[in-house]
Amino acid sequence: MFVQKFYIADTHFRHERILTLQPRPFPSIDAHDNAIVERWNAVVRDHDIVYHLGDFAFRLGERFDKLSWLFSRLKGRKHLVLGNHDVTSKGEIHPHLAALAWAAPPAHALRTRDGGREIYLSHYACRTWPCQHYGAVHFYGHSHGHLPGTGLSRDVGVDLPDVDFTPRTFDELTKEMFR
Repeated sequence: MFVQKFYIADTHFRHERILTLQPRPFPSIDAHDNAIVERWNAVVRDHDIVYHLGDFAFRLGERFDKLSWLFSRLKGRKHLVLGNHDVTSKGEIHPHLAALAWAAPPAHALRTRDGGREIYLSHYACRTWPCQHYGAVHFYGHSHGHLPGTGLSRDVGVDLPDVDFTPRTFDELTKEMFR
């Protein structure tokens, strides 16, 4: 069975203010969340891998059942790189996020391989990253399209026009890098 890897950041599920902060083109947070779930499930299959690069949800102290229900609707084996909205004030994963069925324990950064290259995944943009001088790519979130990538790094947040609230593959995200 062929497994694809996908990358996405900054979904901000249940974050009503994100609609005006960015702004995002949805009339309500429910429409926002449902659109992301639909776009996610249109490209990701159950056995695929999705790396979420932080800020999965907001208002994590509220009802766990709503967060759990949203998570359960998303296809794929999900990995979380922790973002600033995913942790407590002490920098530890929020207990409600920790209780979800992630494919592996959430981490502050991850490394993987895709497209024949090493990829360094973090919520925050880095000026340097592991194996950078050997052609490693760096994917990040957090900046909501306001911090342009340089060289082999780029924002993979949902706010980017070519991401468009949909998990994207390595080839989709790097097609402009390797021209």
